[in-house]
Amino acid sequence: MSLQDIKTNALKISLLVILSAFAVEFLIGIYSNSLALITDSVHAILDSIVTVILLVAAKWSTKPPDREHTYGHGKIETMGSFVAGIIILIISSFFIYESISRFQEPKPEVLPGVLAIIAAAYTLGSIFFRIVILRRALEKIEGSSLRVDLYHALMDMGATSVALVGIVFVIMGFYQGDYIAALILGALLATLSLKLIHKSGLELTDAVPANMVRRVHDIVNNTAGVMRTESVQIRRSGSDIFTEITISLSAASSFEEAHKISANVEKNIKNAIANSNVTINFKPTWKDVPADYIINNVSTSVKGVKGIHNVNSFSAENGIFISLHVMVDRNMSLEDAHGVSDEIESQIKKAVANVNHITIHLEPYVSIPNSIPIEDITIEEQVTNIIKEYPKVKKVGRVITLHLQDIFKIDIDCSFEKDLTIEEVHDIVSEIEGKIKNQIKNAIVTIHPEPS
Repeated sequence: MSLQDIKTNALKISLLVILSAFAVEFLIGIYSNSLALITDSVHAILDSIVTVILLVAAKWSTKPPDREHTYGHGKIETMGSFVAGIIILIISSFFIYESISRFQEPKPEVLPGVLAIIAAAYTLGSIFFRIVILRRALEKIEGSSLRVDLYHALMDMGATSVALVGIVFVIMGFYQGDYIAALILGALLATLSLKLIHKSGLELTDAVPANMVRRVHDIVNNTAGVMRTESVQIRRSGSDIFTEITISLSAASSFEEAHKISANVEKNIKNAIANSNVTINFKPTWKDVPADYIINNVSTSVKGVKGIHNVNSFSAENGIFISLHVMVDRNMSLEDAHGVSDEIESQIKKAVANVNHITIHLEPYVSIPNSIPIEDITIEEQVTNIIKEYPKVKKVGRVITLHLQDIFKIDIDCSFEKDLTIEEVHDIVSEIEGKIKNQIKNAIVTIHPEPS
């Protein structure tokens, strides 16, 4: 048996029980002239109408989503509850009027007796049976139709109890007890119907309890990796709850990490709130992300940039100072390269607050082909001879020379005196690189220094 069958079967059984109670109360109420019993019987037939509406609504609400109802048809069930509440309010108002009118009439010749008590007792037993059936169904499937019918059954229990007390007072000699009971029943029904109308109306206008929204906020904020909950939108459609959430994640997170965090948020909400359909949107935030990462990420996204390295930033009293090396196409004109540099500065200042100065060192970019040409032995010997002119270079390691298009890519390993400072080594390396470039046209030199 499907969950939908459980819901409809429970409502059908409830309907049959209500109709039997109506027949008993109405017939005995007419026979014994009990307004309270007749009022309760009409309340029963009213409940049967409400249950029929809920049955139809429950069936229609299971239709799958379509072009006009992208969230499904669950609201039909809520609409049924809203209409039922209005019907109950109208009938209860009539009973209040009738009860007040009868207070002004003389004592009736026929008064309720023991038979009326038996009818009320039968109704109480049938109501208890309905409550058991509906609660068992709600343990297996959630649904506003079942909740509303259970709500009605609990109301009926109280209403019939009031009617029974009124009949007992009549038998004891207080004939107006029947009218008082009917008046109390009418007021009770009016109050409960207003609550039902209010609750259904809120749901139809997509209102949700504030504590549910706070609960979702807490769940999202307590999920590892979420920087901030930007927005939470919740709407109910029948028994389903649709939740759309926008969260901020660290811009340093990879797409895979962002997807994992979003999946954890979705899982946590579904575990906490039944029948949840969760949609997660995420956007990057630079909050708490290291400045060097932001600079590298922003600079790389600028059109014309081939690579970024040597990114440095430090803070001073008058702001942040930034330096970085940017590689662009080696055939790019100085004017175009300067335009790329300006755009990088602009983007960095938008992403990083309180920037005082940015220094950008432009370098030519050389792409490495998939097929590497044979090393040039002649140039390697020439490079080795140049390095040997510097006595502080203790050993020349491997010299790799690659002929790429119309340039030479030269990588050199050199051993220096271990007591030299980095600044001294840098000055020697720069001088060697300059001398090699003077003798070998279109040379790009990279020297790797290490202690001897």
